[in-house]
Amino acid sequence: MTERDFTSILDVSSPELHHLLDTALGMKRDGPSPVLQGQTLAMVFEKPSLRTRTSFEMAMRRLGGQGLYLSGHEVQMGEREPVRDVARVLSRMVQAIAARTYAHHTVTELAKYADIPVVNALSDDEHPCQAVADLLTLRERFGSLTGLRIAYIGDGNNVGRSLAYASVMTGAHLVISGPEGYELDADSMARALALPGGGSVTQVRDPHEAVHDVAAVYTDVWASMGQEHEVTRRAEAFRSYQVNAGLIASAPSDALIMHDLPAHRGEEITDEVIESPRSIVWDQAENRMHAQQAILALLLGGQ
Repeated sequence: MTERDFTSILDVSSPELHHLLDTALGMKRDGPSPVLQGQTLAMVFEKPSLRTRTSFEMAMRRLGGQGLYLSGHEVQMGEREPVRDVARVLSRMVQAIAARTYAHHTVTELAKYADIPVVNALSDDEHPCQAVADLLTLRERFGSLTGLRIAYIGDGNNVGRSLAYASVMTGAHLVISGPEGYELDADSMARALALPGGGSVTQVRDPHEAVHDVAAVYTDVWASMGQEHEVTRRAEAFRSYQVNAGLIASAPSDALIMHDLPAHRGEEITDEVIESPRSIVWDQAENRMHAQQAILALLLGGQ
């Protein structure tokens, strides 16, 4: 995985994804080695962040390197100067770029023109680092992802797309449930189902059907950053897809609760559910750091 980009889960093979998870688990258990001593990660963020920025900065620090935060206001990619120029300048000064953007083509353009690895820290198409942290969290709990059933309730968005790809590649079975018009698109479904790894992705309309016989119930916000103008319309469409006590009653009594955060409590998930003993959302949040440690070490340190 050295000298490559991580703009999508599809940038790695199924065996590489398993190796990435093994590496992350080992680093969490034993602590990382300072394999990135003297190296710097430029974090170019068009969107604000808590978990993504903190996890990348701490990952680099724990690996012996450092993170350099560049806000969207400072850089203004595509406005103050072209994306390709940003890529070329940073390539002369740092060893990798983590880009948190609105448009996915910004990440891919950075990767095209940069001479250093580019990591997708979130775009409107994918959130691959989140998917790695999610599967890491489930591997910790269950020991294996093969045959594991996961329900994803809500929007077929960037989080759902990366999770769909990663689930298939690791042998897990993902069931997505959302309202009409907000499903995971047909092209992404076809791409996911064509991936090797032995897993599957299905979509059902009824969320109660989706959570039947699953190991975990996952949800995300109904309106992401950049979709603020759709909040009212989306709230109406997703009303019956709230992860609440009634929906969880349709799941196995030991099913875990997942959310990538930040959560809009009282909208896509209730306080009662996210604060329940079955919630593993804080494990997911912590595992962003361990996942990013593994990604960066594999890209830059040849682990």
